[in-house]
Amino acid sequence: MIYDAIISGAGPAGCKCAEMLALNGFEVALIEKKSNWRKPCGGAVSSRVMEKYFPQIRKLNPIIKTGAFMFSADYHKLEYNWEGYGENSMVVDRLEFDNLLKEVAINAGAHFFDDNLSYDFIIKNKKKIGIKTRSPSGIEEYLGKIIIIADGMSSKLAVMSGLRERWKINDIALAKCSIIEGKSNLDIKKLHIYFRPYKGYGWIFPIDERRINIGCGTFEEDNLNYNLNTIYDEFLNNTHIKNYFSGCSIKTLWTGSFPMSAKGVVEKSLYEDNIMMIGDAAGFVSPISGEGIHPSIVSGQIAAETAVHALEKEDISKNTLRSYKTHHNIKKIIKNFKLKRSLVEFFYEQGGKNLNTMFNLAEKDEKFKTQVINMFFFNATPSQEFFSKIRNSA
Repeated sequence: MIYDAIISGAGPAGCKCAEMLALNGFEVALIEKKSNWRKPCGGAVSSRVMEKYFPQIRKLNPIIKTGAFMFSADYHKLEYNWEGYGENSMVVDRLEFDNLLKEVAINAGAHFFDDNLSYDFIIKNKKKIGIKTRSPSGIEEYLGKIIIIADGMSSKLAVMSGLRERWKINDIALAKCSIIEGKSNLDIKKLHIYFRPYKGYGWIFPIDERRINIGCGTFEEDNLNYNLNTIYDEFLNNTHIKNYFSGCSIKTLWTGSFPMSAKGVVEKSLYEDNIMMIGDAAGFVSPISGEGIHPSIVSGQIAAETAVHALEKEDISKNTLRSYKTHHNIKKIIKNFKLKRSLVEFFYEQGGKNLNTMFNLAEKDEKFKTQVINMFFFNATPSQEFFSKIRNSA
């Protein structure tokens, strides 16, 4: 069988892409390496994902987050409550979340193939006409008109396609997290974010009344300067963190480590003839925060819209698929990520000195605090005066 589209990877990006293509009447092969694998991830995501893209998430009964506590490396605190003002958030267990999204894609009509690891392309007359996978029963081959790479940071297809090179250590972030269970002193409706003196941050994200996602990580050159297991242990044993669990019985349910893009979208790696790349594989992960679920879903939806147009037009050349990259929502994400990338070096100068100063100023100056909030939560571009004030106070 020749599918209209083959999607390698059934994460949020791949599932949204598969759902939309199937709903438009196309034959879709959605291929996943292992559906019972929980992706290591903080799991924080805008509730817009539930309201706009996947209303089925309501089945998981997520606790809506209405605010956040943010701490600098020297523990200056910034609190922001967005209930009634901004966009709410939620925290999901990625195993439950991803399996729900697969169910949505399958119910829409996508053909799901589990336990299939994509490792190579099928090439005929110098054209990529399908992919090869390894499964428990041996080598499988899937033929398709359009191939969509959605199998994450470690995608073999992403590199073999020629769209991008292997990630360099300075291009990624490394993180470790756990899901723990038990009582705590946390406000379960708030996110807790701890910036560190190195390039990185830690988090405590309550999932529900009993479960909490906790972790930390580094990015860029500090991947080489710090040992991930060491800083993870130090973070969990930090007095500021342990106070939340004082006198409480805590059990670790699961632990995992993961890489993610730290540079933003790889613009030159989004498409070529009959191929598009979406989600983590293409760098749809926000610099600084590491949030990738929402932008990945957006990339999956736009890629599906592009594929629908190309298939209806019977033109799957890169000239047609170019509209994926030039879509206004993709351009908006790229622009936002570039802004955040430009802030990274400034914030983490001299062991995070500027970031500490910014939080210190925000504690004392309500107007300045508003600028910080607008920058972190609403992607506002800070003024030159904003940066000058930090530098002059550092």
